[in-house]
Amino acid sequence: MLVSLFRLLSKLPLFFLHAIGAAVGWLVYLASSSYRKKLKDNLTRAGYQAHLSKAIRESGKSMFELPFVWCAPPQRVLRTATIENWELAQAALDTKTGVIFLTPHLGCFEIIAQAIATKTALTALYRPPRKDALKPLIEGARGRHNLLLAPANLAGVRTLLKALKKGQAIGLLPDQVPQNGEGVWANFFGRPAYTMTLSAKLHQMSGAPIILSYAERLPFGRGYVIRFVPFEEALGDTPEQQAQAINLAMEKLIARCPAQYIWSYNRYKTPPGVSAPPSATAAASQVDA
Repeated sequence: MLVSLFRLLSKLPLFFLHAIGAAVGWLVYLASSSYRKKLKDNLTRAGYQAHLSKAIRESGKSMFELPFVWCAPPQRVLRTATIENWELAQAALDTKTGVIFLTPHLGCFEIIAQAIATKTALTALYRPPRKDALKPLIEGARGRHNLLLAPANLAGVRTLLKALKKGQAIGLLPDQVPQNGEGVWANFFGRPAYTMTLSAKLHQMSGAPIILSYAERLPFGRGYVIRFVPFEEALGDTPEQQAQAINLAMEKLIARCPAQYIWSYNRYKTPPGVSAPPSATAAASQVDA
């Protein structure tokens, strides 16, 4: 049922899907107090409260563009995308040490893997959906020519490392909250966020350079601009330092089009089995006292 609905929606023009999404974004914002609070709190913490109205619309667009990005013919999808600075990625690929693409939940991040796969083989880490009904939709949409999916487990990590050793590219979402034991606490816009350590570990194990990427959504359904940006932060020696460096790089990337970050994402949650960050633990102790 869901797959059929997405395929039907994918036939609509992108500008129409974005227009519907912008309207639905406002409806959800007005109807859900928890969603509204989370979005406003995260925007304010990052210092982007002036972008609230646009962020509400862009959040809705990010949902309604999925049928198009996932289910429309790849040729039609990629015609909407312009790629900038690919020479940066190509130079890294030419070294034959592999490339680690880091893409936050910014703009139309779903289109980036498809675009990279037109240039080179890419293995992308993904977390299988909890609902079985979504699995064929997501896996079918993301698994395309030259694009291999690696599940977020030990086997998937081995697949990523194998691709890097072949000199190929891999892709990760570094601002996705990892599971217990897969991350450390590091500040993200001034608040501790449980942050994955995998990208830094893969860099250390393979020597593969890290390149940042994001796809800015253009107004009025005109498509997307996919940009590749060098990673310029010093990673440091400890997992905490490395996670902090990656979070800082994500903050700088988000600053390029802040309204298009998914501010409603629960970036600051504490995964099951993970101890709260020291600052949160101290605050809780003061409240209990």
